[in-house]
Amino acid sequence: MASIIVRPRARVFHGHDWVHDNEVLKVTGKPEDGAVVGLKDQRDRFLGSAIYNSRSKIPARRFSRQRQELDADFFQRRIGMASEYRDRLGLDPRARREVWSESDGLPGLILDRYGDCVVLQTLTLAMDQRKELIADAIGEILKPSCIIERNDAPVRKAEGMELHAGTLRGEAPGPFEVSLGGVKFGIELPGGQKTGLYLDQADNYALVAQHAAGKRVLDCFSNQGGFALACALAGASDVTALDISADACAAIEANAKRNNLSVGRDERPARPPEAAMDGRRGDRPYVKVAETNVFDWLKSATTRGDQYDLIILDPPSFTRDRARLNDALRGYKEIHLRAAQLLGNGGLLATFCCSHHVSDAIFLDVITDAMVDAKKTARLRASYTQRPDHPTILGLPESAYLKGHLLEMAPGR
Repeated sequence: MASIIVRPRARVFHGHDWVHDNEVLKVTGKPEDGAVVGLKDQRDRFLGSAIYNSRSKIPARRFSRQRQELDADFFQRRIGMASEYRDRLGLDPRARREVWSESDGLPGLILDRYGDCVVLQTLTLAMDQRKELIADAIGEILKPSCIIERNDAPVRKAEGMELHAGTLRGEAPGPFEVSLGGVKFGIELPGGQKTGLYLDQADNYALVAQHAAGKRVLDCFSNQGGFALACALAGASDVTALDISADACAAIEANAKRNNLSVGRDERPARPPEAAMDGRRGDRPYVKVAETNVFDWLKSATTRGDQYDLIILDPPSFTRDRARLNDALRGYKEIHLRAAQLLGNGGLLATFCCSHHVSDAIFLDVITDAMVDAKKTARLRASYTQRPDHPTILGLPESAYLKGHLLEMAPGR
């Protein structure tokens, strides 16, 4: 087995499973990209088995502390263990993440299940080279009717791989529905965003909606409307969902109808308070959808003096590169400043960050700075994280990427 000699003080000695290019002291044995290599320290002590890719900024990713090959038995065992773990958590097997990369000892492999179909992503070269072995194991363990490949994530380019999507096994189904936390969502495979839905937020839809009854709600970066729909179903008096994507806005409208909610378009950049529409039409809650740049919309709403009781900020990652971190932090500060200005005393702000480059401490510092500029005092009411089918591994901070908080604007300050 070829080997990588790891430099002293590399993160792998502190529990991490990645070896970055600047942590490689020496490569022995001329391994091919995608091969399994052994990790060793300078004293030739074995640290584990890893997948190798010389083209990546992370040339080695450990998947076992033992000597291990990536064979059929290995994939069956690991996928079986991952699925059994989700069973023990009591998660609905018709809408859950079955395998999540390093968190399940399969670096770069993501498996999401929707109904009878499994959606596969191979984001590392070694996993991509072994797709057929993985598909065999999926068929043996999960027994889906089809396996859809969604390998169109830009992160594949960092591993030197092309982007593509399609059906790997079986036949792709037509559109169908799944339920998350009592909210019905439409699924289209292999189309749609990512692998179908953002499953990591599924529990948080209901947790945030607990505070929505009777409130005017603004859901920013709504995507397919998870928070907006949950709040409407929980009895919000008025719900507005914002997203810049035309496809996302169409999905929100379709999902609203699936949940027996009235829905319409809000074409204005912002609504003055006196022009607010009644939050219900007949006996059904009413959801307004605006296809808009959220930054511009919030700025216009602030100028008009709009007020809300509950605002949700769930933006996509503002940076996938640490070099652009400062730009991302400016973006996070801007939306928190505007949101705070739209909330009165006692108003609630549910805010999320999904970038692993932004730690929770940094995220809270940015929010604090925004509150200072908005001349607001915020109480921390609750904190949120990703659903347990996206497990967090100690020593691997990237696995704890989703952080969220519920803040209340303190009165009389």
